[in-house]
Amino acid sequence: MSRIIIDPITRIEGHLAIEVEVEGGKVKDAWASGTLFRGFEIVLKDRDPRDAYHITQRICGVCPTSHSHAAALCLESAVGIHPPEMGRLVRNMVEGAQFLHSHILWFYHLAALDFVDVVSALKAETKEHYLKDVQARVRRSVEGGQLGPFANAYWGHPAYKLPPELNLLAVAHYLEALDKQAQASHISAIFGGRMPMTMTTPAGGSVHIPTLDDMANLIPRLEEIRHWVDHVYIPDVLAIAPYYLDYAGIGAGSRNFLAWGVFDAPSFDSKNRLLPSGIVMDCSFKAQEVDQKTVTEDVAHGWYKNGPPEHPSTGVTEPEFTTWDVEKKYTWAKAPRYGDRPMETGALARMVVAYSKGNPSAKKLIDQTLGQLGVADKPEVLCSVVGRIAARALETKIIADAMVEWSNEIMENLKAGKKETFTPYELPQKAQGVGLWEAPRGALGHWNQIERGRLANYQVITPTCWNISPRDAKGVKGPIEQALIGTPVADPKRPLELLRVAHSFDPCLACTVHVIDPESNAVYKVRVS
Repeated sequence: MSRIIIDPITRIEGHLAIEVEVEGGKVKDAWASGTLFRGFEIVLKDRDPRDAYHITQRICGVCPTSHSHAAALCLESAVGIHPPEMGRLVRNMVEGAQFLHSHILWFYHLAALDFVDVVSALKAETKEHYLKDVQARVRRSVEGGQLGPFANAYWGHPAYKLPPELNLLAVAHYLEALDKQAQASHISAIFGGRMPMTMTTPAGGSVHIPTLDDMANLIPRLEEIRHWVDHVYIPDVLAIAPYYLDYAGIGAGSRNFLAWGVFDAPSFDSKNRLLPSGIVMDCSFKAQEVDQKTVTEDVAHGWYKNGPPEHPSTGVTEPEFTTWDVEKKYTWAKAPRYGDRPMETGALARMVVAYSKGNPSAKKLIDQTLGQLGVADKPEVLCSVVGRIAARALETKIIADAMVEWSNEIMENLKAGKKETFTPYELPQKAQGVGLWEAPRGALGHWNQIERGRLANYQVITPTCWNISPRDAKGVKGPIEQALIGTPVADPKRPLELLRVAHSFDPCLACTVHVIDPESNAVYKVRVS
């Protein structure tokens, strides 16, 4: 038996450590650790409730928009309002652009290199001038010893299976994707004021009123991304997947899926969102409605003061670092549970829930994809590494298509003179609210408690907190820990297979506390021992 520790896992947002025991060439046990403390719940205490919109965006630089919208929904829940129609559309467009950015970024720049051997692309034979130019660029980098983002990888690992020509095409599209994700961020900035950390969609709707000039700037960018998703991103996934269909049987995880739903419809009912709320247990494809009141957080194996599992509306965040001990406490993540069940969140969860609820777009795309991969009668293969990769690609198409429809609705409203985007409200002295939304990486929840017009308590459960959950008090592992078990490892010194499983969840751990001197503006880095 051998023990492997990867700390940190790279090509993610933040700091994640994975520790596994390998026996007989497969993972026998696993532990996932978030190694940075977030603490935003402490920062928010006693603040004006409206500050949460701005502060919580700093939890993550990749999905700040989702935190802003969850915070806005949380306050809207406390005061009992919804945005006007144009405010809803603006919010959906800003969020949609962030999803496009994040999913393209994830596949090409964070996960694809687990399956694409960049150095192998040098062996490709091609007559296309464009691909020859890309190959020459890669060759200069390799021969000059300046691989940049392609350095320190496991090139030549026996687990890489793509032919050189497909590796070269994927590298070319890696470079193209840099521009496409930038175009998506530009769309966010048109309506959001800037990206990251948008400024225009607080509780009440939007303080930005779209103009025809905005739309003239936005629509061509959206159509370009949409075309690229249809003709490059999805075809790339379908081209690569057949070489790695063994990963349709690897990385199943908890097989329980949770989605709060995202992209509001005019009804503002989470069950009617573009991607609806719901849960699916045991990869059964039988959807149930979700009830946030059943959510608890367990701290038995997290670096927090011991206490019973709590619902986040009454939860506490009291850090207490001890030492890394996988038998006791080994992570800054709490252990969220739905009832007593660990739940996977993310694009796969959203697509499984939507598919199980008969969502026409999700059902059509998933059925087509399963057919193309030769597993039309086996939807359960989605509960895997391959399923997570496919789900993000298909979800990207659903969102891009929906954004075109929302753009048309905005144009129609502008032509009709319907420009109201914001619902005024009075801040309550005492109230509670909940904002349940989706970040690209999964189910995101904000809970507030307002006393005397200030935040008496504020709790956040991020998508990755669900996915990298440690064991709970009953010893039940979190989704990533479960997904790693059974994963084959050909070379313990080059554990590429572990990266594939971990990256498939798109973990995001950019959740830390920053300490700044108010006089010198110096940022302090503190080593905890």
